[in-house]
Amino acid sequence: MPSSAPIDVEPNASRPQPSARRVPPAPPPREKPLGGLGLLKALRTNPITIWTRRHFDEPIVLRDTIIGPMCVVSDPVAIKHVLVDNAGNYRKGVLQTRVLRPGLGNGLLTAEGESWRSQRRALAPVFTPRLIASFQPAMASVAASLTTRWGELADRTPIDAEREMTHVTLEVLERTIFSDGLASEPATLAQAITRYLDTLGRVHPFDALDLPDWLPRFGRGGGKEALAIFNRAVETIMARRRELLARGEEAPRDLLTFLLEAHMAENGLAPDEVRANIATFIAAGHETTANTLSWSLFLLAFAPEWRERLEKEIDALCGDADLASFAIDRLIITKAVIEEALRLYPPAASMTRQPIGEDEVAGHKVDRRTRVVISPWVLHRHRRLWDEPERFDPSRFLPEARQRIDRFAYLPFGAGPRICIGAGFALQEAIILLAAITR
Repeated sequence: MPSSAPIDVEPNASRPQPSARRVPPAPPPREKPLGGLGLLKALRTNPITIWTRRHFDEPIVLRDTIIGPMCVVSDPVAIKHVLVDNAGNYRKGVLQTRVLRPGLGNGLLTAEGESWRSQRRALAPVFTPRLIASFQPAMASVAASLTTRWGELADRTPIDAEREMTHVTLEVLERTIFSDGLASEPATLAQAITRYLDTLGRVHPFDALDLPDWLPRFGRGGGKEALAIFNRAVETIMARRRELLARGEEAPRDLLTFLLEAHMAENGLAPDEVRANIATFIAAGHETTANTLSWSLFLLAFAPEWRERLEKEIDALCGDADLASFAIDRLIITKAVIEEALRLYPPAASMTRQPIGEDEVAGHKVDRRTRVVISPWVLHRHRRLWDEPERFDPSRFLPEARQRIDRFAYLPFGAGPRICIGAGFALQEAIILLAAITR
């Protein structure tokens, strides 16, 4: 089944011959742990390069580092203890909050305590299975526009898959949870978000060392300008919808309306919490799916047997069917490809929790100074938990095999009370877009 347009995932590279046994790219584990300065540099530039072979072999690794005691947990039972059974004794890592809160505000991603609970209650109605399913026609329409545009590329120009996926996922947001639009050209907004995440959204060594905020963080040039573009879009989105509600007109039942209604309700969300969540869902709401789809296309390019199986499934089940109303739960192989891409390249490489009081994790004492790290990057490639963990093999997620995966060995969207509220939305979107591209 020929595709409508070629997808050149490595346009400037000499591509090796596709092979089912080819190992997808990843930095090799280190033989020895990084020293203080090396660790600070890696946290800033590429955090997935800090892990040693021990991390991929052992269930618990404890070590004193320049940023304090660190306990890296890859044991599913211990992970359940931290994220579920004793979740009340843990808060999100201070470092993540310190880096993200100045840009994204005190939203669902960064809030703690009662503020987080009230926001979660307000947002829950937007992400019920029923409402997520109601977004399927809009997602399918965006997917159809994408593939039509690709099909019109008569000169067979190579496509920048990453850029295309970033733009299309922003368009999905524009058509679903932000029905009035994103108040900015997708290309401009995508560039601003990327610039923000690459500068102000990265860990600075001073942040890791918990140095005062008044000390300048060099190397973040352009971040404030990008954040200003982003903030203007957020403010415009809010102003448009407020005007609509003030006129008494019927507003779309989307995320924006739910947030503003929660603000107007008694004991509702504060204005800054409304703004913070709009910012969070724009910045994080498209990145997860865009990256997952980009990696899925890359991985399929080097796994011809899985591409063939995917194409056969789409041909047999979808044919010319309208994806707007198609029962996507029938697309078993499509979903397995997405889930395997999420295993190899999880949206969040690490989750950090800090104990509020002393605790015991897998027989090891941890206290308030300890950074308890659960790294999906490590967990999903752990040699005790996965057979040939470096290999792209979607059969792991076909129904019978899927049942054998421990719930806490696979955490693309986290687990427990703070599991990603948009996981169902992201997965549905990814399946629809991959099915449309394949067809």
